[in-house]
Formats: sequence, structure tokens, C-alpha cells
Amino acid sequence: MEQKWLKSIPQNIGWYLAGFADGEGSFNVSLTKRDNYRHGWQITPSFNVSQRDNTVLFLLKKHLECGRLKRRRDGVWIFVIENPKMITEKVLPFFGKFHLLSSKSKTNFSIFSQIVDLIGRGEHLTDEGLEKIMRLRERLNEGKGRKRKYNLSDVINS
Repeated sequence: MEQKWLKSIPQNIGWYLAGFADGEGSFNVSLTKRDNYRHGWQITPSFNVSQRDNTVLFLLKKHLECGRLKRRRDGVWIFVIENPKMITEKVLPFFGKFHLLSSKSKTNFSIFSQIVDLIGRGEHLTDEGLEKIMRLRERLNEGKGRKRKYNLSDVINS
């Protein structure tokens, strides 16, 4: 069932925002080493869009009804959603309705969705689930420019 907030987004705005995110957005899964976590890792999925002009970023925040805007020192604005509940309730349904068109973004969104689903089912709390998430994460945002502090071998060998 489509949520009320999603139905209230005008079609032209929804498709515009999806197209903008297709070109300027990013789906990520970051890792933070945490001694007080069961497996020693905090897994944080996030969706973000960066731009010098914050107009469209404010539109994203308004229509997704979540997230925050922050400004880097170099003047670039970033709209970011890191709250897992909001990713599940807002980001995934939004892009489920207003599809990404580029092959790369579709692939990344599919992988990101699988990871968010695994986390939502608590599978990140098991060795097998954590490894599954990490293997999916290795395929997320493949290519030049991807920087990762931690990767699969760091988690599996810890």
C-alpha cells in the first residue's frame, strides 16, 4: 500500500527529484569499528545528494519528510538520510515509485535495498548475515573514486 506522503508528491516533482538523485545522489553503507557491538562493527546505510545550490536539496528534504542538510567548508551542500527507519519508510518507497533510470544507479539502489532489508531483519547481528552484507557492500558503487576505510577482509578477519 502506498503511503499518503508518497501519494502527495506531485508526479512532475517526484520524477524530477528522482532524476536529480540519479545523477547526483549516492547510496552508501559505512562501517565504524565499535568495541561495544556484538561483532565489533556499526553498519550505517545512508542516502545523500551533494550540490552547491541547495534549492533541490531542500525540495528533497521537504518531500521525503526527513533527512538533514549540512554544508561543507568548500561551500557544497549535502542532503543526507542515515536513519535506518527513514531509509526503510521514505527512501526505498520513494525510489520504488519514482525509479532511477541509469544502469549504475539502478544497480546501486538494488544492492543498497538488499543490505537495508538484511539489516531490518537483524541479519547483521549474525556472522553469516554480516558476511552477506559485506559481500553486497563490495559491489556497491564499484569503480573509480570509491574510498573505503574498511572492507570485507577487515570485517571477516576481525
